[in-house]
Amino acid sequence: MVLNECGEIVRHAWNDLPNHYPHVVLDEFCIMPNHIHGIILLTESRSDDNARPDDETRSHKKRHGLPEIVRALKSFSSRRINQALNSPGIPAWQCNYYEHTVRNNGELHAIRQYIQKNPLKWELDQDNPVTLVPD
Repeated sequence: MVLNECGEIVRHAWNDLPNHYPHVVLDEFCIMPNHIHGIILLTESRSDDNARPDDETRSHKKRHGLPEIVRALKSFSSRRINQALNSPGIPAWQCNYYEHTVRNNGELHAIRQYIQKNPLKWELDQDNPVTLVPD
């Protein structure tokens, strides 16, 4: 995929998530023309976080769940997309999202492969405007 300005905004928002949520580790990720795929690992804390649990700076940080992290990704990117397109208040995302808990390394490997190969299947996607059949 060759990203347009909106795609670049989404990529930046994705890569910026660990700066807002220290317990987030980003894994495989792919931006498609009409959706994204990504693996987010929720850890106890980042490996480079040397703060003790009783540390003053650590005690005020909340460990957010996946719904908050996805909301933030959509919010951060929507705001910037609307600025870039001069379209304030226009939704850039659907309301919901699909989530799946990865249970083992085999499943993680299969999902990574799916995400990596997904762009190759775009020309066959039912939502690709080129493949849509008029009613």
